[in-house]
Amino acid sequence: MAHVSVTIAGRYYRMACDEGQEEHLMRLGRDIDARINQLRTTFGEIGDQRLTVMAAITISDELAEARNRIRALESDLEGQRDARASALARLEAGEEAVARTIDEVAERIERLAVDLAPREKTVVGMG
Repeated sequence: MAHVSVTIAGRYYRMACDEGQEEHLMRLGRDIDARINQLRTTFGEIGDQRLTVMAAITISDELAEARNRIRALESDLEGQRDARASALARLEAGEEAVARTIDEVAERIERLAVDLAPREKTVVGMG
């Protein structure tokens, strides 16, 4: 287990994380710190705890919006998959119909060729 120190609202926190996740955890800490500083600039000194709660609510709201967008995108993707499958089925049916038509035309041509071929005439022999 790895450990990192993050600074949030001027306070240092030593935190544990999985190996290889140190930089990610530090980025998250910097993001929270930046949000608190932004709120402090907007609202002034209203108390560290209140600023932290406001930052958490802001982040939670963004997460909820992101989840809603993901659900909408997944639904749209599913609809596109269904439309693609339907289009593919129509294309395959069309290809099969064209193949049948080609076979039928080929058979007709063969019958016409047989009908139009010069027929051997039998000559009745004299004698």
